[in-house]
Amino acid sequence: MRSPALIDPLRRRGFRRLALSYAVNELGDWMGIVALSVLVYDRTGSALATAVLFLGTGFVPAILAPALVARVEKPPPHFVLPVLYACEAAAFAGLAFFSAHFSLTAIFILATIDGALALAGRALTRAVVAAMLEPAGELRSGNAILNVAFTGGAAVGPGIAGLVVAGFGVETALLLDAVSFYAIAWILFAAGPLPQATPDPGNMLERLRAGLAYISAHARLRHLMLAQGAAFVFFAAVIPIEVIYAKETLGAGDSGYGLLLASWGAGMVLGSFVFAALRRASLPYLLFFSTVTIGAGYLAMAVAPSLAIACMAAILGGVGNGVQWVAVVSAVQELTSESMQARVMSVLESIGAATLGVGYLAGGVIATLVDPRATFFFAGIGVLAIVAVVAPILGSKWPERTATSSSNELDGSNGVVLELIPGSRSVQSDRGVLR
Repeated sequence: MRSPALIDPLRRRGFRRLALSYAVNELGDWMGIVALSVLVYDRTGSALATAVLFLGTGFVPAILAPALVARVEKPPPHFVLPVLYACEAAAFAGLAFFSAHFSLTAIFILATIDGALALAGRALTRAVVAAMLEPAGELRSGNAILNVAFTGGAAVGPGIAGLVVAGFGVETALLLDAVSFYAIAWILFAAGPLPQATPDPGNMLERLRAGLAYISAHARLRHLMLAQGAAFVFFAAVIPIEVIYAKETLGAGDSGYGLLLASWGAGMVLGSFVFAALRRASLPYLLFFSTVTIGAGYLAMAVAPSLAIACMAAILGGVGNGVQWVAVVSAVQELTSESMQARVMSVLESIGAATLGVGYLAGGVIATLVDPRATFFFAGIGVLAIVAVVAPILGSKWPERTATSSSNELDGSNGVVLELIPGSRSVQSDRGVLR
């Protein structure tokens, strides 16, 4: 049996629509991030208030998303996904209104609602992709394509957002964001029927408990997700203070902030192509080098004397980011049975969002008490500490993947799986090695 080519998933009409929605979604997300960051900081002058905004889009939705996914995973995805994105569009229309009639409380509430909808939409999309591609052995190729689409939106989005905010204002940027989410809803609705795994019977709470019990019973899956959550704290610390770092520390203004974010996005695009080219490489090697690269990027930004140097450092960190996350997603999908994909992915997204919230608060507090450079230094040291401390603890060999795509027996032992240092053997399967 031949190994699937990278472009094989693109022969599927439904997958093409999902990939396009990923790119448009990321473009819209960055428009919202830049606009709301500028709005809250300009109106409050507070790094801590900006961090609270990011907390609203991270930690609080993390509590809500798994239950929301358990509630909406049963109807057909070609109906549920457009509804979720249409609701996001309505939330951004509300944010546009409150940008002109400023209310930090209202902005926090709407950002929280949007965050929960976004987490649920991503988890359901990943479940649809797994149901569509895993039986044909094309999941890793599909993840590589989605990663390119995602990082492409990340590269273009911040630059466009910075220009729109600087030239037309926050309200216009948020209205354009609402339009982008309505466009996603239509793209997915017009895709027609999408594959769906049959979820477990029972009500929402029963299915939610079953999903959490599944993760608890599979030690490799559990440890992989928890280790990634710990890394997310440091990944996230710089996000709420990048606007202050660009505008005050570097004196670059709104367009400079957009350029800084675009540089990280460009690095992510490059990293996504690295992953696509090396998708058969050993996961331990890719995790190690991508995590170290992110940490090195943060440390370089901590000492950057100018916007140009900071952007070069952001490109370096973005390359690591473009490899690291999609490798974790691929691993979780392959360790999870088909019927549990949506719920497990929602928990992974929620762990990320919740730990991002911790990182947001830490970064905001450090920037308030010291300065933004100290936050970048904290993040860089923390990421490298994860590599140094966690790797010896979680250094077990990754198991051979011999089960079929529908099996949930991959995790037969209580060994720990995630490696952040090069391992002694790769993950062999009929589709090559995991990342």
